[in-house]
Amino acid sequence: MADSKPSTPSSAIPSAEELRMQMLEREMAEMKKEEKARNEKAREHEEFAKTFLTEHVSEAERAKIQRLVRAAPEWTVLKPSWFMQNFTGEHLVAHGVRDGEIVTATGDARVAFVDAGDIAAVAVRALTDPEPHNTEHVLTGPAALSYAEAARIVAAHTGRPVRHRAVGAAEFTARLTASGLPEEFAAVLAALDEDIRRGAEDRVTATVEQVTGRPARAFETFVEKEIR
Repeated sequence: MADSKPSTPSSAIPSAEELRMQMLEREMAEMKKEEKARNEKAREHEEFAKTFLTEHVSEAERAKIQRLVRAAPEWTVLKPSWFMQNFTGEHLVAHGVRDGEIVTATGDARVAFVDAGDIAAVAVRALTDPEPHNTEHVLTGPAALSYAEAARIVAAHTGRPVRHRAVGAAEFTARLTASGLPEEFAAVLAALDEDIRRGAEDRVTATVEQVTGRPARAFETFVEKEIR
């Protein structure tokens, strides 16, 4: 007696056209998902820009706020430099690291990049020390670096070419806007780079070590541990 095997209905086997349509549907769904994520990111940037611009206060108002803070029985203000973590994750500088070119409007000015972990360590001491700090802590890393110097350190560690290209504030604003950032927010970021170019962040303090009892993390150490 011949073996009988159940036949597979022809409708259970997708045709080439059906497979193609399924692939197209998956691609369309993925494109819609990516577009939604881009739109949400743009809205976040826009809301941040509106908040930043709205909350920007005059020198007189800032002085009034400072007086009110200092009138409290216990207070501490943390004033960190730019974060080392900007070279990782989804920050614009991190994208530049991965693309091989960091673009800023900072010229050859230097920044004493600080590790977010060091900022947190100082904050813990300010909150838990028996005696109130009652001061402003300017927090920096142990050395000030230009973006070109930072790029060379990253390149030496990863073995991949990474360079810094300095542009003007107007070009930087246009570049950010073209990438999808709201124009107002792009102008704010360009203005911050201009502050760096004029030397606003070219300073090194020993505050992290003075408060925590250990040296601030070096940029080279951060790169070695955090950038792959």
